[in-house]
Amino acid sequence: MSDLEIGLQMYQKATDFVNKRFPSGWGGCAVVYTEDGQFLISVALESFNAASGLCMETGAMCEAQKFNLRITHSLCVSRDSETEELKILTACGICQERFRYWGGSVKIAVTNPQNRLLFKTLDELSQYYWGNAFPKEEWETYDNQ
Repeated sequence: MSDLEIGLQMYQKATDFVNKRFPSGWGGCAVVYTEDGQFLISVALESFNAASGLCMETGAMCEAQKFNLRITHSLCVSRDSETEELKILTACGICQERFRYWGGSVKIAVTNPQNRLLFKTLDELSQYYWGNAFPKEEWETYDNQ
């Protein structure tokens, strides 16, 4: 399946999920795609103390690790109200670091002016990744399997 086909399915799943889970007002979720063809969806962990919250992608990453699944694609979206189209959000730096568990080839949907599905690998997003200062076998745990 092409990146576009995967992305379109991810976007549709995100739209369906957000419309059901957040029928009015703000809404958002992350969808990750795994090498074996699964789609995992998660939401941000909200907390009274905002510092203890977690990004939308975190739950899906934990689920993938729990079942030893390899993530190949990630899409994070949000909207401010039910009348708005979902906006594509590039994974934050912390989530990019978390996705590194699966190697630099993980494809992340990125924010862009046209709000179209556009994926970039972690290596493309961070050409000067700090981990490159060390031998790859020290920090690429999953990609080498």
